[in-house]
Amino acid sequence: MKNKGGRILFDGKSEKMVIQKLEEVFLMGGTDQEACLFADISKTAFYEWQKKNEWFLERKEALKCSPILKARKTIIKSLDNPLYAKWFLERKAKKEFSAIIEYTEASYGEDIKVPDDMAKKINECISKFLDK
Repeated sequence: MKNKGGRILFDGKSEKMVIQKLEEVFLMGGTDQEACLFADISKTAFYEWQKKNEWFLERKEALKCSPILKARKTIIKSLDNPLYAKWFLERKAKKEFSAIIEYTEASYGEDIKVPDDMAKKINECISKFLDK
């Protein structure tokens, strides 16, 4: 095959090997820049290749979700432990289980998040003030 001139896309590196290295980084949730650095290719070459191989864009985005899915799976597996279950509920069912009480300042409408122990002290001070 005759060389049409110009630079070889991945500087002579095996496309298969480059893709494997890119996928390895994307599986860790890495950025395009990190993946290109690991695969030892330029971002320009990567984006040119990706334009020609549009299927990879969807695959890349799916691979980048892998660490989040792994973390979710780990959390769900740990829910038999009451401490982890409590932590999970505090984040997923905030209204019912949150350790933080939310106060709204009427004049500005901004939410202020306060830990339980501080909220108790605030409530005690408000009660003392109102009782006077």
